[in-house]
Amino acid sequence: MTKCLAILAGQGDLPQMLAQNNPDALFVTFLGVDVSVPDGIKHYRASFEKLGQLFDVLKQSGVTDLVFAGAMARPALDPAKFDAKMITLAPRLMEIMARGDDALFRGIAEIFEAEGFSIKAAHAIQPDLLLPAGNHFGPEPSSLDQIDQARALEVLAALSPLDISQAVVVAGGQVLGIETIQGTDAMLNYVATTPQHLLRKKAIMLKGPKKGQDIRFDVPTIGKDTVYAAAAAGLAGIYILAGWVNVLHRDQVELAIKETGLFLRAL
Repeated sequence: MTKCLAILAGQGDLPQMLAQNNPDALFVTFLGVDVSVPDGIKHYRASFEKLGQLFDVLKQSGVTDLVFAGAMARPALDPAKFDAKMITLAPRLMEIMARGDDALFRGIAEIFEAEGFSIKAAHAIQPDLLLPAGNHFGPEPSSLDQIDQARALEVLAALSPLDISQAVVVAGGQVLGIETIQGTDAMLNYVATTPQHLLRKKAIMLKGPKKGQDIRFDVPTIGKDTVYAAAAAGLAGIYILAGWVNVLHRDQVELAIKETGLFLRAL
């Protein structure tokens, strides 16, 4: 059987990148989520309250594989708009929406898989999103940067059981910022306000998945804007865990690294 892909699109560049490389895919957006639809691609606008209709459209379109791509906040649901399928799913959805992100995504995956769909990671569709180990752009990290990187790994590992954080900023062994639901940019904006007298050295950021995270969803991602935000926050550089972090528009990221003087290293 020929595989047919649907891209369930959130915000950001990733859905458009996947659509460009998979022009025969069905591009699915959701009411209330501001997403740019690429020209010339099949498109369906779905409603969170009508998952039964979405399942029907996917099956009628011959979709076998799904990829969730881009940022999407937890929606406010109106029970008065639920279709019959959503009514049956509502108790389960309400329960999993109260959990952490990874538990939520695992629950959503189970719902779609129960309908016969296979959930793919974005990097399974487009492998060049991932940066292999040993890849390095910009200047060499200092020995103190490497000590901070080890400290950042410890912090992420400690937070993983709580289903919190894919990024941390460390300077001189001190934690300056931890990514929460507001995202990486918000964390870096906060780090930028750190008084100079509290800084022992320039900080580093480490970005990677939570331990045991389902990497089909909410994969840690960086792009050129991440580099510029890190530079604005006064960081020395960025570490990512190789094979676990999407790097969007790699050529633009390399250019941003060159312009800012930061380093980027895949561990």
